[in-house]
Amino acid sequence: MMKRIFSVLLALILPVQAAVSQTPDEAQARKARSIAQLQSEGVPTIDHLPTIEAESDSSRRDNKAVVERGIALAIVAVKGETGDHAMGETLIRQFDAASFLTPKERAFMDDPDPSEQDRVNFTWRYEGVHVMLWALGITPELERPDHICDVPFIANSLRELGTDGLLRRAKLRPQKDLLDAADLIYRYDWAVVNARLKGEEPPAGLNKGVVYERHYALNWLIGYMGQDWDDISTDT
Repeated sequence: MMKRIFSVLLALILPVQAAVSQTPDEAQARKARSIAQLQSEGVPTIDHLPTIEAESDSSRRDNKAVVERGIALAIVAVKGETGDHAMGETLIRQFDAASFLTPKERAFMDDPDPSEQDRVNFTWRYEGVHVMLWALGITPELERPDHICDVPFIANSLRELGTDGLLRRAKLRPQKDLLDAADLIYRYDWAVVNARLKGEEPPAGLNKGVVYERHYALNWLIGYMGQDWDDISTDT
């Protein structure tokens, strides 16, 4: 009897151990793919940069959260680009987006005359919209981060679909795809930061602003350290 009980317990324990042992393998394989891609592009890498979360340890956003985040980012980017306070308020009403904004975004939108630096910073959020539309399956791919995103495509997509249309069409990509993109941009960002610390230009034609904004958005998508949007860190 004791032998049978032991066998049952062993059968229950072994699958759990197998699942745990697969976690580092998954993360290491993702890291290896990212490094291989960067090396093929001539982007410097370091082997001791850690892996990111395995799928079982990551957080997954739902369609609604990603749609709302994309809309909020688009609205603040438009105001950043144009400086048009009235237009910003109109867009908030048009997309019924008041609740989508973070505290920092709300403060920016409430300011009728934001600083030039704030406008520049928020204009860069178009890159975050691009990431959200890709994650939702609306933008077909995340291209290499060496050029700014297609802002007219973003504007047309949001204008044509609206909040309800985006929610109907949205289909969040598999978590594996989000983690692959997050791992890759993490290593791109290390290369950019490393070049800056050495007083050099970003390697292989990378755009440092695009890399940073994409890293920021992808870290939010995978729930990095459980941080809210205003507090996302882009550690390298």
